[in-house]
Amino acid sequence: MIKTSSPTSPIHIIGGGLAGSEAAWQIARRGLPVILHEMRPVRGTEAHKTDSLAELVCSNSFRSDDAENNAVGVIHAEMRLAGSLIMSCADKNQVPAGGALAVDREGFAQAVTDAIEAEPLITIAREEVSGLPPADWDQTIIATGPLTAPGLAEAIRNETGQDALAFFDAIAPIIHTESIDMSVCWFQSRYDKVGPGGTGKDYINCPMDKDQYDAFIDALIAGDTTGFKEWEGTPYFDGCLPIEIMAERGRETPRHGPMKPMGLTNTHQPDIKAYAVVQLRQDNALGTLYNMVGFQTKLKYGAQADIIRMIPGLQNAEFARLGGLHRNTYLNSPLLLDGTLQLKSRPGLRFAGQITGCEGYVESAAMGLLAGRFAAAERLGEQLAPPPLTSAFGALLNHITGGHILSDDEPGKRSFQPMNVNFGLFPPLDPGTIVRPEGGGRFRGKDKAKAKKQAMARRALVSFEQWLSTNPVEQAESPK
Repeated sequence: MIKTSSPTSPIHIIGGGLAGSEAAWQIARRGLPVILHEMRPVRGTEAHKTDSLAELVCSNSFRSDDAENNAVGVIHAEMRLAGSLIMSCADKNQVPAGGALAVDREGFAQAVTDAIEAEPLITIAREEVSGLPPADWDQTIIATGPLTAPGLAEAIRNETGQDALAFFDAIAPIIHTESIDMSVCWFQSRYDKVGPGGTGKDYINCPMDKDQYDAFIDALIAGDTTGFKEWEGTPYFDGCLPIEIMAERGRETPRHGPMKPMGLTNTHQPDIKAYAVVQLRQDNALGTLYNMVGFQTKLKYGAQADIIRMIPGLQNAEFARLGGLHRNTYLNSPLLLDGTLQLKSRPGLRFAGQITGCEGYVESAAMGLLAGRFAAAERLGEQLAPPPLTSAFGALLNHITGGHILSDDEPGKRSFQPMNVNFGLFPPLDPGTIVRPEGGGRFRGKDKAKAKKQAMARRALVSFEQWLSTNPVEQAESPK
C-alpha cells in the first residue's frame, strides 16, 4: 500500500556509517529531505575512533576492483553506475593496493562527511536513537550496522520477536612504515599484479622459513586472548576470522590463507622460496601506515605486540593501532524483511547495511543505496522494482531477503549467515552462454571457470544498466 505522506516530510535514517550515508545521498538526489541521526560523539562504540561519517573500523580495502572476473569488482561498477557517494569518495581517496581498491581511511571518511554536510537537503542530528522510531517517522531506515546500541537492539528484538544473531569481527593491526625493516622485507604485489593506482609493488612482504613459521604458529595458539564472558560460543564470520583462530583450526591454515607464499619472490634472496609470507597493505595516502592483511586478531595487546614482532622484518614494529575485537549483530532478514528491505511487521521501517546480514563495506553501502531508493520511491508514490537477480545488487538483495531460513539438519534452526557478494549468489548462466575457445577446442585448466565468471560479470552489468534506465534518478553534482 502506497503512503500518502507529503513529499516534504523528511525521511529519517538512523546510523551514519557507509550504508546510512549512502541512503541519505540517494534520497537527497530525488529531491527529498533527510534527517540523518548519528549517535557519535554523544555515544561511542567499541570500534570507532572518530565522529566522522562512514568511518572504516576494520580494513581500508574495498577489495577487488576487477569488474571482469570478480563479483566484488562487479558491484563496484554497478555502484558507480548508480551514482554512489561511497564509491565516488573511495575513488578520490584510493591508495595503491595491487588489484584491490584501498583508500586513505581518514581522507575517505572526511570526503563523505563533507559531502553530506554540504547537501542542503540532509540534516545531521548528533543524537542517540535508543528505541524504534516514533509513528510520525513514517519512513525510516535503520542503518546502525554491526555495532547497534543496546537500547535500539533490544527494541528491534521486541518488535520482531526474534533473537538477534551475533558474531565476532576482529580488527587487524596497523604499523608505522618507518619501523618495518626493508632489508628483510620487499615490495611486491602477488604475481606482480598492477591494479588501480598501483605499480605491481603495492604490498610489503615479510618472509618466513619453516622454523620461523612453526614458532609463530605455536605463539599464536598459546597467545593470551580476550575473554568472551557472556558472548562465549558466538560464531565468527569466516571472512574475518582472527589469525589465531585460523591457527587453532589447523597449523597450515594460515599458510594457505593470508600467509600463502605463492606469486611472491624475495628480492633479497630470489633463489630461496619463502615457506610463508605476511603481507602489509598501504593504509593512508602518505604511505606512512601499513595494515597487516588478513591479520584480524583478538589477542590481548601485550601478547599481540610480542607475537607480531616475531615476524621477520617486524621485529621493531611500532603500532599505530593494535588489533581488536567487537561484536556484530544482524537480523534473520529472510524471515523479517520483504524484498524492499522493509520490516514485514512494520511498513515504512527499513533496514540497510551489515545489520541486514551482508558483510563488507561495499555490500553494506549497496544495501544503503537500495534502501534509500526504495524509501524515496515510496515517499513519492512510485513503485520501484528490485534490481534483477542477474545483477550483483539483485543477487545480494535476494540472499538477504530470500536466503535460507531453516536448516535441513536442525528443523526450526535458521541457517542464514552474513555473506559477501560472490558469484555463487548469481543465477546460473543460460546454456551456450560460455563461448568455447577459438578453434572450438576444449578449455584448459581454470580457463572455463574464468570464462564463466566473465560471462556472469557481463550479464550483471548489462542487466543492471537496463534496470537503471527504467528507474532513473535525478543526477546531483558529484562531491568535490
